[in-house]
Amino acid sequence: MPKTRIYQHSEFILNEIVKLSDDAFGHIVRVLRLVEGDQVALFNGYENYQYTARLVEVKKKHAKVEIISQEMLNNESPLNIHLGQGIARGDRMDFTLQKSVELGVNKITPLFTERCGVKLSSERLAKKRDQWQKIVISACEQSGRCIVPEVAEPTLLQDWLKQETKALKLNLHPKAEHSIMTLPIESSTNNQRIRLLIGPEGGLSDEEIAQANQANFEDILLGPRVLRTETAALTAITALQCRFGDLK
Repeated sequence: MPKTRIYQHSEFILNEIVKLSDDAFGHIVRVLRLVEGDQVALFNGYENYQYTARLVEVKKKHAKVEIISQEMLNNESPLNIHLGQGIARGDRMDFTLQKSVELGVNKITPLFTERCGVKLSSERLAKKRDQWQKIVISACEQSGRCIVPEVAEPTLLQDWLKQETKALKLNLHPKAEHSIMTLPIESSTNNQRIRLLIGPEGGLSDEEIAQANQANFEDILLGPRVLRTETAALTAITALQCRFGDLK
């Protein structure tokens, strides 16, 4: 199996010749300097297949590959987690997105909250979302996932709380009655879907926690110590995967 895994949003068919996208070309040819005859693994982000492809034409500005085999990868978690993440400053948000994808998150919605401290124009916000999606794609390339999680359009916490869902809704709270490991089984994962709310640096305000409770989010406890936002998200996801998912 080729060591190099590359995402390209294309349909791949055995024995067909496919032109590489600009991003795939740049990484495979300009960065890795692969040449005709070298093999790479490709995935398209929306199906559980990984394709082995051979470079058959490498030019100055484009390259083509031949799809020579396909393999189904069953490494998606049975637990579907939608992470609502309060937008954090600097690299913390990037780190949270990258590692949450490695841990199996299926969708991420960046949330504007009272304490997120990040203000972006619509143009800068669109660029930031594009950057976040590229981080998610890179995490899939590294971790072996074929299905690329969506980074949804950043939204206000209040609007996200109002979205209809049948998922179990969870919110971290230092005075909660239950931890993830002690959640009553009848309130947990009948449909294997979870919405996980994580506040930004400084956490959620009391009013925001009350709004989450009114929207039927159940408070859960992670432990006796105060965790940074990125640590809290990854710890909660790990605990959820250990109890209900595929981390053993």
